[in-house]
Amino acid sequence: MRQENLKIPNQLITIGVLGAIAVSLGAIGAHALKGKLQTGLITPDQLNGFDTGVKYQIYHTIAMLLVVLLKTKFNSKFFSWAYNLFFIGIILFSGSLYFLCTRNLYGADWLKFLGPITPIGGLLFVAGWICLALSAIKKT
Repeated sequence: MRQENLKIPNQLITIGVLGAIAVSLGAIGAHALKGKLQTGLITPDQLNGFDTGVKYQIYHTIAMLLVVLLKTKFNSKFFSWAYNLFFIGIILFSGSLYFLCTRNLYGADWLKFLGPITPIGGLLFVAGWICLALSAIKKT
C-alpha cells in the first residue's frame, strides 16, 4: 500500500470536520448573527463577510474532497500541494473573516489586525487551484 493511501482516512476526517464546521457556521450566520443586525453589534457588511467566509470554506472543502479522490486515481505531487494550500487557505481566509466580522459581538476590536491575513488566505486558494491545473499539465 502506498504511503499516500495511508493519508486518505485522515484527510477525509479533516474534510468531514471542515464541512460540518462550514454548515454549522452558515446556520449561525443565517439565524443568530442575522438577528443581531437590529442591535448594531453586527453590520450588514460584516454579516455578508461572514457569509463569504462560509461559502469559501464549503467550496474549498469540496475541492479538498475532489483532490483526495483524484489522488487515488492519478499520481501527481501537485494534488498534495493543492490539498494543503486549500486547507491553510480555509484557516487564513475563512477563519480571519469569522473573527473580523464578529469581533464587535464579543468586544474584541483588537482583532482588526487579522485584516491583512484574509487576502493571504485568498492567495493560497489561487495557488491551490494552480496546483490542481499543474497536476494535469505535469504528471509527476
